Amino acid sequence: MKFLYTTLALITLSFFSFTNIEDVSYKIDIDQSTVEWKASKVTGKHNGTIKIKEGDLTFTDTQLTGGTFTIDMTSVECSDLEGKSKESLEGHLKSPDFFGVEEFPTASFLIKQVVARGAEGDYKIIGDITIKGITKEIKFNTLLANNIATATIILDRTDFDVRYGSGSFFSNLGDKTIHDDFELNVSLAYQK
Repeated sequence: MKFLYTTLALITLSFFSFTNIEDVSYKIDIDQSTVEWKASKVTGKHNGTIKIKEGDLTFTDTQLTGGTFTIDMTSVECSDLEGKSKESLEGHLKSPDFFGVEEFPTASFLIKQVVARGAEGDYKIIGDITIKGITKEIKFNTLLANNIATATIILDRTDFDVRYGSGSFFSNLGDKTIHDDFELNVSLAYQK
């Protein structure tokens, strides 16, 4: 009888030891996903949206393990202005002064490492973001619930050679100074 239990235990152990856990990728639903931006200057602030072009999230045994997404920088829109002011700001953001979308029409993010933070669906993400052809490693927290990954990411625009109106590079700007940090509120919907 002891031999039978030992044999069953070995068979069970070998089954679990050699079972391949496969990575599963889910495409990001670009119509249900959003990226909202917020930026500020000495005299006020602006906000708007940018569209996601494509992407996917990778899971291993139901845990987030990787992914990538691409943002269409030509889709930058301002939400808090109207008319000529809106057109002017959007045009300026797309110009070489800021994101130079003619030369750099997309930005991208690649997840390099995912660390579970204890609660279900709560992760620390480490990855590479590329804006204007410049890649930087960033870290942020994300929460996955109901097939949606949400995160707030703070970036320093000067890391990506976006220096227009930056008090870090130009003096005597006064109330024309634009703060270096900007915020991205990301919501990625994916279908299982």
